[in-house]
Amino acid sequence: MPQPESENLSVKLFKNHKQALETSGLVPYLPSSLEQLEQSGRTWYRELRRPQWIWQGVDAIELESILARIANSQKHRSRDEWLDTVSGYHSGNWAYEWIHAGMEHQKTASELDGDEAAEAYFKASLYFSVAGYPHIKGDNLAIQSQVLASQAYDMAAKQTSHRVEKILVPYQGRKITCYLHLPNTEKPLPVVIVSGGMDSLQTDMWRLYRDFLAPNNMAMLTLDMPSIGHSSHWPLSEDSSCLHQAVLNYLPNIPWVDRFYAAVMGFRFGGNVALRLSFLEPSRLKACVALGAPVHQILTNSARLKTMPKMYLDVLASRLAKQVVDINSLTSQMQAWSLKNQGFLSGGRKTSVSVLAIGLKDDPVSPKSDNKLAALFSKYGKGVELNSKTLHSGYEEALKQMIEWIKEEMKQ
Repeated sequence: MPQPESENLSVKLFKNHKQALETSGLVPYLPSSLEQLEQSGRTWYRELRRPQWIWQGVDAIELESILARIANSQKHRSRDEWLDTVSGYHSGNWAYEWIHAGMEHQKTASELDGDEAAEAYFKASLYFSVAGYPHIKGDNLAIQSQVLASQAYDMAAKQTSHRVEKILVPYQGRKITCYLHLPNTEKPLPVVIVSGGMDSLQTDMWRLYRDFLAPNNMAMLTLDMPSIGHSSHWPLSEDSSCLHQAVLNYLPNIPWVDRFYAAVMGFRFGGNVALRLSFLEPSRLKACVALGAPVHQILTNSARLKTMPKMYLDVLASRLAKQVVDINSLTSQMQAWSLKNQGFLSGGRKTSVSVLAIGLKDDPVSPKSDNKLAALFSKYGKGVELNSKTLHSGYEEALKQMIEWIKEEMKQ
C-alpha cells in the first residue's frame, strides 16, 4: 500500500534504505565461530537498556509502545527468534520505529521556543541515537540515525539557555569533534571530560550535564569513543585513550574551562579509558570516576566472553574493524585491553589521581574485584559495589556518588 503524502518525514529521508541490511547479520563470522555462539533463550538481538534509556530521557510508556510495535510486527525477520530483526526500513524495523518517534519530538520542538524547544530537540536526538544502537559499522540506517542525532543536538544547542559549543581538536590530520556544555561563562569553569561505552553516542549525555554537572557549576566536555559517531575515523586500539588524551592536552586552548581543574568520567568502556588516562596524565587530572567499566576480568576470560550476547561480540568486532570474526582470535585479542595486562594495575606505581570505580552488584562486565583493583592503584582510590534493588535506582545512586567525588576533588 503506498504511503500517504503526510507520512512521517523519516520515510523521505530513508527512502533509499527500504532493503537496508539488517543489523544482526552485518558482522560475518567463520562457520566454526558461529557454532560457538550460544544464543538460546534470547528473544531480542539487542540488549534492551530500559533503565538507562529512561534515565537519559526516553519516555517510559513510549519506550514500551515502541518495543511492542517491533515485537508485534508481522513483517519478515532475518532471524525469526529475535524480535528486533525486521529487515527493511518500514514499520516494525528497529530504526524505523525509533526514528518515527524521534521525528515526532523534533516536530514538537519546532513549535516551541527557548529551553522548552531545546529539551524536545535533546529528546529527539536521544531517540535517533537509540535508533542506531548498537551502531555497528556498515549499518546504513545507523549512520543516518547518527546524522539525525547530531542535527537535533545542534538545533537544541541553539535554543537552550546553557551555552553549548562544538570544539574541534586537531589529531592525526583530522579533527576530534567534542561538545562543550557550560552553565555560564563568567569565569573559566572546572571541566569533566565524559564518554560512554562502545555502543552509545556523546549526544546521549545531556541529562548528566543538566541535572548533575550544571547545578554544581561544572562544564561537561563530551567525545565519542574511537570507531563510533564523530570518532568513527579512528579504530579502537590498545591505546584506547588516545583521543581523550589529545582532548585533555587541548584544554589550555579552550577559554571557558579551567585546565587546572579537570576530571574524567566514563561509563562502561569509557570507564576503562578514563582509568587508563588517570595513569597516563596524573598531573593534568584531579579526579577519575568510572561506572561499570571492564577493567581486567571479563577482558581476560575468553570462555566468559564467548558466552556474551552476540550483540556485544558484534560491537567488539565492529570497533576493531574485523572483516570476518574468528571468535577464538577475537576473545583472545581482548586481553590486550586489560589495564592489568597493560601494566597500569600491577607493580608498585600508583596514580596520584583520585579514582572512584563503581559497579552494580552481579555485573558480569564490571565485577567487584575489578573496581577494587582500580582503586588499589590510586593513592586516593575507592572501589564501590552498589547493591540496588533496581538498575534504575543504581544509576541514580552511582551518579550522585560520582558527582560528590568530583566536587570534593575539584574544590578550588
